[in-house]
Amino acid sequence: MRGTTHRSPLASANACKFNSFAYSLGMSATRPPKKLPKVARPASSTIDLVGLGINSVDTILHVPHFPTFDSKLQILSSEVLPGGQVATAVVACQRWDLRTRYIGKIGDDSAGRTQRDEFNREGVDAHLIEVPHCASQQAFILVDRSSGERTILWQRDPRLDLEPTEIAKEWITSARLLHVDGHPTAPATQAARWAREAGVIVTADIDNLYSGIKVLLEHVDYVIGSREFPQRITGMDNLAQALPEIERRFGCRVTGATLGRDGALLWDGQTFHYSRAFRVQTVDTTGAGDIFHAAFNYGLLQGWLLDRTLEFACAAAALNCTASGARGGIKAIAEIETLMSRGDRYAAAFLDGRVIATSGPESSSRSTGQLPEVKARS
Repeated sequence: MRGTTHRSPLASANACKFNSFAYSLGMSATRPPKKLPKVARPASSTIDLVGLGINSVDTILHVPHFPTFDSKLQILSSEVLPGGQVATAVVACQRWDLRTRYIGKIGDDSAGRTQRDEFNREGVDAHLIEVPHCASQQAFILVDRSSGERTILWQRDPRLDLEPTEIAKEWITSARLLHVDGHPTAPATQAARWAREAGVIVTADIDNLYSGIKVLLEHVDYVIGSREFPQRITGMDNLAQALPEIERRFGCRVTGATLGRDGALLWDGQTFHYSRAFRVQTVDTTGAGDIFHAAFNYGLLQGWLLDRTLEFACAAAALNCTASGARGGIKAIAEIETLMSRGDRYAAAFLDGRVIATSGPESSSRSTGQLPEVKARS
């Protein structure tokens, strides 16, 4: 299956399942359990997953350590690789034998040609809208060789933002699942509305507050954000309160946050689900979150239970960190399942009713909130 280029009309242990203890969060203790929907295939479905959002060409710069102010530092190695939140998630699902589609914009430059060539090589049905006289989105990523942690510098021309009028409804409604990142929110919201009307599940990977994000969330079934997102959208520092608050405000079926080496935490309206992160030999953390979302979507489409889906996503994300670039460590399903069954884990971040010392370097001075009377299973 080959993609399509459109000219822009613009001038342009196991996963740990927690009891909810809803009364301690100020919620009804008699609230009935929330059943998660089966991801049925609509009668007109020709695609398993359609993604709408960012693509990027990443220049990966491996350095011995992060540079200090007013210093010089040798680059150990460099490489130019395709990336982008949604684009990477789509490619991962395609490699796992799902039928995929991608919708996004590129410039009329070499980076845009790289994206088109990569989607064609992967077999993704890519609807790429090409903007004349415009540079494609690019990122320069500093990867600390000693830890594998990365810092991203990016540039994006605003003409690369999709317009709702540039999306064909059938691109969305012929899929089983829509995945968005909110870049930008207007077309993502339009696509999510169409998806809901057609019975298509909507998932979102959100890391920041964008204009219109609250309207988008009203049309999202599964929203899993970055560590900071729940606090940003709710104003609540306590993660155990912020996730239920997102569900209450926007009606999402599942809310969650990825926590790096501290794992991932989800709320399904009645129960918390937590998975510890897997230990691997980390080379580059670029794309770990993108692959988490790809694997989570894969589990949804397989009809797995939420605990298994969460654990699979954490394992896939960890393995992606064993190679360079956003897509360098996308592993086969069997290898992911082997890590799930045999892999070593980081210590639990949530235990005995409190947040214990977190392992992620970015979280040493940040609280993720206290869970009420929670005990993790080994």
